[in-house]
Amino acid sequence: MEQLTEKDRDIIREIQHGIPLCSRPFLEIAVKTGISEDELIDRLRTFKEKGIIRRFGARIKHNKAGYKENIMVLWHVSEEKLEETGSVMAGYSEISHCYVRPSLPDLPYNLYTMIHGREEGDTDKIIKKISEITDIRDYKLLVTEKEYKKTSPLYFI
Repeated sequence: MEQLTEKDRDIIREIQHGIPLCSRPFLEIAVKTGISEDELIDRLRTFKEKGIIRRFGARIKHNKAGYKENIMVLWHVSEEKLEETGSVMAGYSEISHCYVRPSLPDLPYNLYTMIHGREEGDTDKIIKKISEITDIRDYKLLVTEKEYKKTSPLYFI
């Protein structure tokens, strides 16, 4: 296991609460941790290379953003059309996530999209439009029934 310095722990304490929404978020974090912006970026890059952190991601608080509908759609796409279809779907502003997953014997879907709608029925319209444009009729809707947790782990509290 990688030995972390106290400065590394300070950086992790700052980033675990999210990246600030500003024009230079890494500068803001660097100032809080007492290092330069370049040093912070270098350390974060090293953390990623060594597997200390896996990734930076964005998460939408859809209710606060005005979205009333959200649905995960699993699409069964032929391998030869996967790249093209994924690019088409990822181009929709209503889609926040679009990624390839391996298909399984009992779940033959390999392209997943998270679709958001502001009004009731919006997601249905987008799904139908995408189905028509891509000529994909084999898809499955996954509706969230109950959300148990939507937080990231905290380290070095």
